[in-house]
Amino acid sequence: MKRVAVDIGGTFTDCFVVWDGNYVQRKALTTHHNLALGFNEALDYACGDLGVDREALLSEVDSVRYATTLGTNALIQRRGPKVAVLVTAGFKSVLPISRGRGYGEGLDISRQMDIPNAARPDPLVPIPMIRQVRERIDYKGAVVMDIDEDDLRLQLRELVDKGAEALVVMLANSVVNPDHELRVREIFLEEYPAHMLGALPIVLSHQVAGRKGEYVRGMSAIMDAFLHKVMYHGLGTLELNLRNSGYQRPMLVVHNSGGMAQLNSTDALQTVHSGPVSGVAASEHLAMEAGLGNVVATDMGGTSFDIGIVVEGGVKHYDFNPVIERWMVSVPMVHLVTLGAGGGSVATFDRMYNTVKVGPESAGSDPGPASYDRGGLKPTVTDTDLLLGYLDPENYAGGKIKLNPRRAKRAIEDSLCDELDLDTIEVCKLIKQTVDANMANGMAAELRARGYDPGQFTMLAYGGNGPLHACGIARSLGIGHILAPPYSSVFSACGAGNMHQMHIHESSVFMVLFDSNRKQLFNDYTRFNEIVADLEMRGSEDLTRQGMRTEDIRYRLELDMRYGNQRVETAVVTELSRLASMADVLKLMDQFHTSYGDRFGAGSQAPEAGVRINTIRVCAYVELETVRFAGIKPTGPDKAPGAPVGSRACHFVGVDGAVETPIYDDAALEEGTRIVGPAIVVTTATTYLVEPGWQYRAAGQGAVWFKQLAD
Repeated sequence: MKRVAVDIGGTFTDCFVVWDGNYVQRKALTTHHNLALGFNEALDYACGDLGVDREALLSEVDSVRYATTLGTNALIQRRGPKVAVLVTAGFKSVLPISRGRGYGEGLDISRQMDIPNAARPDPLVPIPMIRQVRERIDYKGAVVMDIDEDDLRLQLRELVDKGAEALVVMLANSVVNPDHELRVREIFLEEYPAHMLGALPIVLSHQVAGRKGEYVRGMSAIMDAFLHKVMYHGLGTLELNLRNSGYQRPMLVVHNSGGMAQLNSTDALQTVHSGPVSGVAASEHLAMEAGLGNVVATDMGGTSFDIGIVVEGGVKHYDFNPVIERWMVSVPMVHLVTLGAGGGSVATFDRMYNTVKVGPESAGSDPGPASYDRGGLKPTVTDTDLLLGYLDPENYAGGKIKLNPRRAKRAIEDSLCDELDLDTIEVCKLIKQTVDANMANGMAAELRARGYDPGQFTMLAYGGNGPLHACGIARSLGIGHILAPPYSSVFSACGAGNMHQMHIHESSVFMVLFDSNRKQLFNDYTRFNEIVADLEMRGSEDLTRQGMRTEDIRYRLELDMRYGNQRVETAVVTELSRLASMADVLKLMDQFHTSYGDRFGAGSQAPEAGVRINTIRVCAYVELETVRFAGIKPTGPDKAPGAPVGSRACHFVGVDGAVETPIYDDAALEEGTRIVGPAIVVTTATTYLVEPGWQYRAAGQGAVWFKQLAD
C-alpha cells in the first residue's frame, strides 16, 4: 500500500505517508494564502525520510486524501460570494427567523443565557436578497399551484442586477417532489446561459439535504453555495499542484460524514470539520482493532480542542442537524464538540472574575504565538508551556521552528502579570490549570449529557499538543488511563488515510409503522422498498462514477423514528434492507424500542402514541485497505529507560518551585519502556509530558500509555 493523507489545520499541515510498510509522519506550518505550499513542505520532509523525491512518490501512490478546515475558516471570516435565495411565496421570513433559535445556536451555555446581549449572527444572505416564487407543492408532493414563470423570470433578473454571485433555490416540500426546483434551474439557464454568466452556481436545496424542514434545509444549501467558491479555488489549487508534481489520479476529499469521495463528487458543506472527523474515524478504527472498549477521542492542535465519542463496538455518534458556526444545517455529520483551546489559544485577563481566560481567540500560524518570533504579541498556551519548561526552544516541531523564550515572557508580563499581581511562572501555572480544566469540563459535559461515566472511558490524546496536556486534563476529569496513539501528532491525517469511500443519501417520509388509533401495522412494503432501492441506486451511482466496482459496494440502512408526534427522533441502524412481512415491521419496532430505552431510560418508551418513520437514510460505501494497528495494549515486562539525554527545570501545577526534570528522546518509545513522572519525552514528532503522580509506558508502533499512580 502506498498512500498520502493530509490534514490541513488552522496552524499546522499534517502529512502521513504509507510507503510499502513504512509509515512516515511530518508537519509544516499551514500557508493560508496558498495551501499547496504547506502541503509541499510537509510532503518534502516525508520524502526526505523515505529517500525518494516528491514526483517519484506521487507517481506511485494509490491515492492522495485531504482533510481540511478551509470551509470552517471561510465561515468564521465570512469569506464568500453574495448569495441570493428563492423561496416559496409566504416563506420569506423562514431564514431570518431561524426557528427562533438563531440568537443562541453555536454559542456556549454562558452566552446562550446572556439574554440582554443576545444577537443574531450577521446573515449569510441579507433579507433584500431573498425573493419569493409563486408556486406550491403540498406535503405529499402534489402540485397545488404551478410556478408563475413570468414572475420568476422577473425575480431572477432583479437578483442578478443586485449582484448575486450564487443562487439557492429552497422551495417548500421539494424533498418529496423536486419538479419545481428543477424547473427553476431550467428557467435560470434559459435566462442566463453559462456563456453569459460563466460559473455562477445554482444550488437546489433538495440535492443538498434530503429531509424536511425548510430552515435547516435552506441553511444547508446556502452554506454550500457560500463555500462553493473558496472550496473550488482552494481545493482546485491543491489538485493542480498534484498534477504539476506528477500525480494523475483523482484527488480524494474527506467528508464530515466519516467517509470520503473524489473532489467532483463532494459538496462544499461536506468538507466542514473534516479534519477532526478524520481523528474520530482513526479512533474508531484503533478502538476496534485493539479492543479498547469505550473511547473519548481528544484532538488538541494549535487552534482548537475537538472531542468525539466512540463507544464499545466502534459505534460513532452522529449529528443529523449539526450546528456549523452559528447555523443549524441538515446533513449527517459525525458528532463533535469543538472548544477554543489549542496551543495557539490566547490568554487574556478576565476582569469580572479577576483571573485568566484562555481562548477561543487563537494566534493561528501567522503570526502565531509570541514565541514563534513572527510578530505575535499576545500570550498563548504554547508560550506558557515553553516558560514552564515543557518545550525545548531549539527542538520544537522537529526543529523546524525555533522558539524565543524572551518574546513569550514579554507577552505574558505585558498582558497579565500586573493585572493578576503574580510573577511570570505563577501566571503560566494559572494558564495551564485553566486550559486543562476547560478541556476537562468540556469532556465531562459531553460524556455525562449522553449518560456516560467518564471513568469508564479510555482517553485518546492526540494532535500536536495532546500528549503535552493529557495528564492535566485527565486528572481534572477523573480518568486514570490515557493512550497517546501511534502517530499521535498527525493522528487525524492517519485517519484520513484509513477512510473508506462513502456516500450518504436520505429521504424525508411520513410512514406510520403502528397506528395507535386504528391499531394497525404498516403494510405498504412496496413504497418503503422503492425508497430504499432509490437511495441505494444513488449511492451506487456515486461510487461507480468514481471507479468503484458494483460488487464491492455495501449498504447500511438507518431510520429516524419517533413515537407519535414527539419532536425527538432516534436514529436506528437496522440489518434489514427491505420489508417483506409483518415480522419485519415488528422487528424494526423492537429495535426502535430498545434504542429509545437505552437513550432515555427503560420505561420511557411510549408505543401507545404510535410509531413513525420520518427519514430513511442509506449509507453506500466501499471498504478499502487500512493501516493496521498492532500491539497497542501493554504486554511483557517493564523496561527501564536508558539514561536521560538531559534535564530541565520545570514547573508543575500544585508543586512549589522548580523541579529538575529528566528528558528522554525517541529511544523511550521502545516497547515496554516505563518512566515514572515527572519526566519529558521529546521525539521527532511530539512531546510527551509525564506529570508528577503519573507513569509512562511505551507500547507497540509508538503508542504510549499514561497511568495515574495511586496516592
